[in-house]
Amino acid sequence: MALNTNKVLKKYYSIKEVSDMLEIPESTLRYWEKEFKEIAPKKNAKGIRHYTMADIEQIKKVNFLVKEKSLTIKGAKTRMKDNPQKTTDTHDIVERLKKIREELVAILAELDATPPCGQPL
Repeated sequence: MALNTNKVLKKYYSIKEVSDMLEIPESTLRYWEKEFKEIAPKKNAKGIRHYTMADIEQIKKVNFLVKEKSLTIKGAKTRMKDNPQKTTDTHDIVERLKKIREELVAILAELDATPPCGQPL
């Protein structure tokens, strides 16, 4: 899951911004916040959530476990509790591989668009 943002990194993000960045519904973010102690955005006096990049990384891990690994909420909780480092490492590796794949696809598209040697542009 790529971080879909063109904005300058900020200290805090609203639930709407996080929802848009990660393409996860706001209701799902609120639900995961209740279910996973690792997701704990700060709230102001009005109860408005302020997510940090650390919160966003935790959300990405939960999303990886629930959506990509197809674990139940209970299974994801267990995995994050029992072996948080393995979860982090696996998530990071998958993210790096996705970026490499995107780069390779872009290179392949560029090569396909380039005329063969000896032919005019």
